[in-house]
Amino acid sequence: MGYNEEKQYQLDVRYLRMARVWSENSYCLRRRVGALIVRDKMIISDGYNGTPSGFENVCEDETGRTKPYVLHAEANAITKVAKSGNSSDGATLYVTASPCIECAKLIIQSGIRRVVYCDAYHSEDGVQLLQRVGIDVVQVDAKALTEQARREGAL
Repeated sequence: MGYNEEKQYQLDVRYLRMARVWSENSYCLRRRVGALIVRDKMIISDGYNGTPSGFENVCEDETGRTKPYVLHAEANAITKVAKSGNSSDGATLYVTASPCIECAKLIIQSGIRRVVYCDAYHSEDGVQLLQRVGIDVVQVDAKALTEQARREGAL
């Protein structure tokens, strides 16, 4: 790996670690997911999975299934950046779990050009759709997040 690739990898791991910390804001019990949108090395939006504004912070029904109106972290980050007036054109999305097919469609429409994630979602449909339209999709091994944190004294 060349110098530029190594620097990019280090940035990717750092932003994914930050997205993982951001996921701690989620009230979801089954899976907590965090997302950051970064353009020109600046975080322009963030999100985590949860219920829409005005709803109770309960993501699962009495059987433990995720309620159908729960928003994914990517959708929250994309709608937040749209509401702010910022542009996500050409940005990178860092998300702790790979995007589902619905979020992949939002990512495509938002102009995001790169997606970096660590954990795989139960379906690869979203990743395949992103790759089909030429969006760069990168998976970082979750162990790398912990290793880098240890090296940098964050653990």
